[in-house]
Amino acid sequence: RDSRFSKTDGLLLLPLRGSGCDQSIERAGERVATMPDQFACCAHDHDCEANDCGALFRLNGHVDTTKVRALNEEVAGSCKDLFRSWEERLDFSKQCQSEEDDPELIIHVPFTSDVKLKSIIVIGGTDGSSPSKLKVFINREDVDFTNAHDLPPVQEWELVEDTRGKMEYNTKYTKFQAVASVTMFFPESFSGDSTRIHWIGFKGEHTANQRDKIVNCVYESKPLPQDHKQEAQNNVMKSIF
Repeated sequence: RDSRFSKTDGLLLLPLRGSGCDQSIERAGERVATMPDQFACCAHDHDCEANDCGALFRLNGHVDTTKVRALNEEVAGSCKDLFRSWEERLDFSKQCQSEEDDPELIIHVPFTSDVKLKSIIVIGGTDGSSPSKLKVFINREDVDFTNAHDLPPVQEWELVEDTRGKMEYNTKYTKFQAVASVTMFFPESFSGDSTRIHWIGFKGEHTANQRDKIVNCVYESKPLPQDHKQEAQNNVMKSIF
């Protein structure tokens, strides 16, 4: 992996013509390199408070944190603290870290209703503990370390080290239209020792579609056999009298 993509300090990502996702890197006005399309990211090189970026990252409020779970997290349940509000994104006292000497981390994130997911921000740790790659699966409950490497993800990104939430990774939006859950697989970190994440942010839209309620309504709308039996008995009684 080209080390020029490992850090964002002093670098500015700019959109190239013809694509809203392809990026180039410039330093001191000089173009250093072109970022490949799998990065599909944008840099927040403006004042996020002045531009009210927080208003765009409100999907975290629709994460069902009680059902968030992780595999290979060092502290059980620490993954639930990653989906805080935008205003709390730089609270570095909250973190989810993989087991020592094993950087792989899988985090399953269900939403309280279906969402349309536009982009993701991942604030990682320092000293090379930031994740360097992300694979995302949607609406699956079966992703674990036995199949995560082999299953084709809906989308994957090569990440850059980001400890301030400046990098935004765009999704292939048409594939993220009815998302009930995302499973995030972080297979490696920059140091290779362990992976540490402080915050994950989702940008997009939530819908009113709550799948559990929809399923219940479908079941309840179907006539039950005992209902027909009771109706037949009532008809018999009517015919007798």
